[in-house]
Amino acid sequence: MSETRDAYVQKLKAQIDEWNADIDKLTAKADQAEADAKIKYQQELEELRAKRQELEKKIADLQNAGESAWEELKHGVESSWEVWKASFAKAKTAFEKGYQEGREEGQSRKHEE
Repeated sequence: MSETRDAYVQKLKAQIDEWNADIDKLTAKADQAEADAKIKYQQELEELRAKRQELEKKIADLQNAGESAWEELKHGVESSWEVWKASFAKAKTAFEKGYQEGREEGQSRKHEE
C-alpha cells in the first residue's frame, strides 16, 4: 500500500507534535530535578531537540522534493526516523527512571529528618 507524499508528511508531523508534547513533559520534570541531575537532563533534552530539528529538516526536504526524488528521500527520512525513535525512547526511559529514583531518594531524606 503506497502512501501519497502529503499523507506521509502529515503522519510524520503528527508524530513529531506528539513527541514535542512529551519533550515538554520531560522538560518540566528536568526543571524539578536536583541540580546535578538537572544539568544531565537538560543536556539530553538538547540532544533530542537537535535530532528532532534534523528530522524536521529532512521532512521539509521530502515535502519540497520533486516527484522523482521523494521516494529516495523517504528512505533517508525513515532511517533518521528510526534513529530518532530509539533516541527518544531511550531518553524517556532514562528520564522516567531517574525521576522516580530522585523522588524516592527525596522521600527517604524527608523520612530521615
